[in-house]
Amino acid sequence: MSQTTLVLLGAGSSSRFKSRVKKQWLYSGEVPLWLQVAQHFEGMGLFEKIIIVSSSQEIHYMKHFADYTFIEGGDSRQASLSNALSHVNSSYVMVSDIARCCIPETMIQRILHAKNEAACIVPTLPVTDTLYMENTPIDREKVKIIQTPQLSRTKTLKQALDTEILFTDESSAIASLGQQIHFVEGSPLAHKLTTLDDLLKLPCIQAPSSRTLTGYGIDIHPFETGKEMKLCGVTIDAEYGFKAHSDGDVAIHALIDALLGAAGMGDIGELYPDTEPVFAGADSTKLLEDTVERISSFGFEIGNIDMTIMAEAPKLLPYKAIMRTTLASILGIPSNRINIKATTAEKLGFVGRKEGVTVHAVANLNYFNWKKSINGRKT
Repeated sequence: MSQTTLVLLGAGSSSRFKSRVKKQWLYSGEVPLWLQVAQHFEGMGLFEKIIIVSSSQEIHYMKHFADYTFIEGGDSRQASLSNALSHVNSSYVMVSDIARCCIPETMIQRILHAKNEAACIVPTLPVTDTLYMENTPIDREKVKIIQTPQLSRTKTLKQALDTEILFTDESSAIASLGQQIHFVEGSPLAHKLTTLDDLLKLPCIQAPSSRTLTGYGIDIHPFETGKEMKLCGVTIDAEYGFKAHSDGDVAIHALIDALLGAAGMGDIGELYPDTEPVFAGADSTKLLEDTVERISSFGFEIGNIDMTIMAEAPKLLPYKAIMRTTLASILGIPSNRINIKATTAEKLGFVGRKEGVTVHAVANLNYFNWKKSINGRKT
């Protein structure tokens, strides 16, 4: 082992990426990009610990994929790194951005082999084009393109970041202390993923898998007299609604569970617990909108929905068409990909006794096809 901890930064919002999917959640085959990068580094066998810095909204889901150390990021790259450094006890720390997806092991070896040369080891590329500073040409032989990952002495980096001054990378922070920086050869393969078009420059990223992921959801709610009934976001003409912490839309609740099940994201109780006052009387369409946004940002597209509503009463046939169009608007898919079936319980059980409603839902998801998205922009 090299007495080195690896920190992978991925807490950014991907604002420059201009996609509904965060770049760390693009899929290469069936593996999200952040995990492919982490596994690539892990496979080198050069680090005693790997720390992944991400947003609070993503960490819980990331833990479903792998057993790394996950740390919540801050409002800036520097704040995120500072959070991670509080968990670093090794002599050296290597910091990389998840957006640099295809870093070759030979480049990492060059960096590590130079660890005794200075307080910070930085990979660089030469500038090949003519450069101007405003209207004055610059000698390109004196200019370098700085890359990550960068290797730092942990103690020195912690000291350098203990300031209100914001730095764009570790080398500039350490240089501010008057410490020496040592440069090694970088690699064009360490190109940073910033826009969708950059994916074409990164040979290690495969097209997303075409596999369909299926989830199943079921929910049951008893009736409550005097409450407005909502099903699939549609108001039903009845003298009773559903007894529930939220508005009780049993159909949307089953659908949310189906979507979360297909994505492997847990269940509705984890995301919107009925113990939280904020969800008291909540509009279930808003919960569904939030679920769809989460699923989309995590790299999935909704394929189709199939739902069975078991109800002896009220009669739902007059509402099925508007239910489909309402759900289609929220899910962002054509209404023909939403099927809603209504059936009775043949007077059996609590449904048959007209005491409540049960809904079963199936949802299919596909991985976001970023390759198709790029090709579509170029035509």
